[in-house]
Amino acid sequence: MLGALLLFAATASAHVTIAPAQSAAGAWETYTLKVPSEKDSPTVELDLRIPEGAQFMQYEPVSGWDVTVDGNKVTWKATGAGIEPGQFQRFTFTVKNPAAPGDIAWNAYQHYSDGTLVQWSGEEGSETPHAVTSITEASGAEGDHHHSGMSEDHSAADGADHSSMSDHDAMEEIPSSTSVSPLVYAAFVISLLALALSLIGLIRRRRA
Repeated sequence: MLGALLLFAATASAHVTIAPAQSAAGAWETYTLKVPSEKDSPTVELDLRIPEGAQFMQYEPVSGWDVTVDGNKVTWKATGAGIEPGQFQRFTFTVKNPAAPGDIAWNAYQHYSDGTLVQWSGEEGSETPHAVTSITEASGAEGDHHHSGMSEDHSAADGADHSSMSDHDAMEEIPSSTSVSPLVYAAFVISLLALALSLIGLIRRRRA
């Protein structure tokens, strides 16, 4: 009985898996594809099907592997020995998740150097199950925070504008202390005329 359990655990751990097992709808998620080599021959190629509604965006280069993308099919092909027995390899890539919540299945096809093909496309509980990611409802907290920040900045800008306008209005209401009244000019002219008349009268009296 114990031997059967150990064999089951070893078999399960040898499955092709994808992490994380949960992600948000519409998010750009970086997934890690883990490929163990469970046969006596090395793994030389791995084909992955991107689930419907998801969009493949980019991948991280791995030394010793070439990557090709054809529609929803992404292929990693070994340029050297591949994944030797008893080893595993991780492949990292980014996908834009579907917009709607739900489970998405990742079907993978593992090619060995002896020509053997293992199709990781079965349902959970089968001998060769596909990996499954649960897509959950996206949280609006980040979006709300972003919009809130914009509103606060906008309000601050409005407050600054209103303050500037109020200061400008107040300055316009204050009369200029350096302006000269026209009455001052008139008094000055009259004084000059009076002085001129006094001089003329004085000159006339002296001549007389």
